[in-house]
Amino acid sequence: MEVVNAIGRRKAAVARVFVSEGTGKITINKRELEKYFPSSILQFIVKQPLAKLNVTEQYDIKINLDGGGFKGQSEAARLAIARALVKINPEDKATLRAEGFITRDPRAVERKKPGRPKARRRFQFSKR
Repeated sequence: MEVVNAIGRRKAAVARVFVSEGTGKITINKRELEKYFPSSILQFIVKQPLAKLNVTEQYDIKINLDGGGFKGQSEAARLAIARALVKINPEDKATLRAEGFITRDPRAVERKKPGRPKARRRFQFSKR
């Protein structure tokens, strides 16, 4: 099997994923998963598509993460891994879609509007 690549985005985070056959090693920005995401919850989020298909030990995954915070980065990585797994085996798409791993979450920070302190917040109204 050659290297399969995919891209995932969430908020301001972008994940580029390269999946190849291997032993289940996940490398993010040249660091292992446990070093990059010390939180077990974020590690779990990244591994969710692999765990759902029971292929955790079959692929080596190299991820380039850029932008956003750690939560957005972990969810971007999850989306990219799911997309790469679908490229490898299209029959898995229905399983991953049922869990919501294929859907790109479109929510992002709303831009600040001029004449306001934040996107929707208005300055305090003063009658006198």
